[in-house]
Amino acid sequence: MNSGIKIQIACPDDARGMQEVYYRTWLATYPNEQVGVTIDDIESKYADRFSDEKLLKRRGQLANPAPGHTFLVAKDGDAVVGLCYFIKTAEQNQLQAIYILPEYQGQGAGKLFWHEAEKYLDFSRDIIVSVATYNTSAISFYNKLGFVDTGLRREDEKFKMKSGVIIPEMEMVLKPHS
Repeated sequence: MNSGIKIQIACPDDARGMQEVYYRTWLATYPNEQVGVTIDDIESKYADRFSDEKLLKRRGQLANPAPGHTFLVAKDGDAVVGLCYFIKTAEQNQLQAIYILPEYQGQGAGKLFWHEAEKYLDFSRDIIVSVATYNTSAISFYNKLGFVDTGLRREDEKFKMKSGVIIPEMEMVLKPHS
C-alpha cells in the first residue's frame, strides 16, 4: 500500500486534478472492442474537460455540494490521484464513482476511499453501485467489500458515447449490516 496517499474531502482547488483523473481512468478502463466503445469515444467525451465552463461547474459542485453529496480525493503530495463520489439519501446510499489513476491502482487507495466513505454512509440502508458490465477489476473490488450483483442491467443515456454506443452497466448492492 502506498503510505503517501492521503484521503480528504475535495475542495474547489481539486477540480482540475479530478477532471484529469476522470479522463485518464475512463481512457484506461472503458474502451472495449466487444461492446464497441472506442478510445475516440472517450477522447470526445472528455475533450472539454479543462474548459472554463467545466472547471467552473466542478468547482461549484465542490464548494457547495448538494445535500447528501460527498466528494473525496486521494492525494499523493499535492497531486490528485483518485476520487470518490457518493450520495446519501433517506432511502439508500449511492456510490457514484471510485476512480484511481492507473499507476496508483492496486496500491490500496480504493480501500482507503472505502474506509473514509464508511464515516459518511448509512449502513442501515442499501449501498448501491453501478459498474460497467465488463469492468472485471471493479466488480472484483466491490465483491471483496461484500457487494453482490442484483441482476439488474441497464444502459443509461448519460453514458452514451459519440459512436452511439452506451456503456452497459450492472447494479451491485451491499445490504445493511445486521
